[in-house]
Amino acid sequence: MSADNSTRGFTVLKPGILSLITDLGRFGHHRIGLTSGGPVDPTAFRWANRLLGNDENASLLEASIGGLSLEAQLDTAIVVTGATVALKINGLDAEMWRCHAIKAGDKIDLGFASEGCRSYLAVAGGFKVDAEFGSSTTVVRESIGGLNGDKLSAGDLLPCDAHASHPLSVLPEESRPTYAKEINLKVIPGYQQHYFSRFQQRQFFSSEYEVSDRCDRMGYRLTGAEIKPSVDGILSEGICLGAIQVPADGQPIVLLNDRQTIGGYPKIGSMVSLDVARLGQCMPGAKINFEPVTIDHAHNDLCLAESYFQRTNVVSL
Repeated sequence: MSADNSTRGFTVLKPGILSLITDLGRFGHHRIGLTSGGPVDPTAFRWANRLLGNDENASLLEASIGGLSLEAQLDTAIVVTGATVALKINGLDAEMWRCHAIKAGDKIDLGFASEGCRSYLAVAGGFKVDAEFGSSTTVVRESIGGLNGDKLSAGDLLPCDAHASHPLSVLPEESRPTYAKEINLKVIPGYQQHYFSRFQQRQFFSSEYEVSDRCDRMGYRLTGAEIKPSVDGILSEGICLGAIQVPADGQPIVLLNDRQTIGGYPKIGSMVSLDVARLGQCMPGAKINFEPVTIDHAHNDLCLAESYFQRTNVVSL
């Protein structure tokens, strides 16, 4: 192929349900209304880059639900992590959580998720996408990042560099995350919990909720026991990842990566970041229970998870 690397990469044959270019996120711009974005499941994102030896913040693809199809225009290596999908290379089954050598002309297909919701496809060296406000992450609502601030479309070119003889590795099966349809999630009660009576708080933490079909990268609306705050609204204020808002209908909404930067619903607390990722891997119909924890407990969980990630070895092929 005569084109240079700057005009080569992967051609999008089928974009799937929702496929986005992302890095770890866009931070420090809430003051001008830009949300953080980034991968809903940072652990699967980080594993994809680590398996290829990429920079931790290298740009890759997040494919929600599946259906993505690409054609390579150069020699390189790829890996797919996250939600379980049927990965095929040139029509042949290929293993997830394992690097694969790719030749120009190869076709890569991701089926639809059978466990989890979001898969991550990384390429050696990362996709070469210009940063906007310090990040390549796509936030469709803000029309920023990625390719023209939008999800992938058929015919898009995903530029990357050739890596003809890239070293390959695999994450052992026993070290791979699993994605359950019934999960218990940890919540740090917030300073607005006094808007909820002790009975309402007990009801929230003792009830089972279900992920509704109104769930996306902005937030997950849950259905279950009504939780009624003593006020209908508050002055708008900044919103953190995992904040659990309770609107007038009493049905909790957990805010995710593409959330608005401010909001005026009372919040009963905020989910631990690790569990926000677990929720983001849930499809509609998943069953959710909440457990209150202290901020010290949350910090401990985060430190242990990071230690596990760093201590887990990949196997060279």
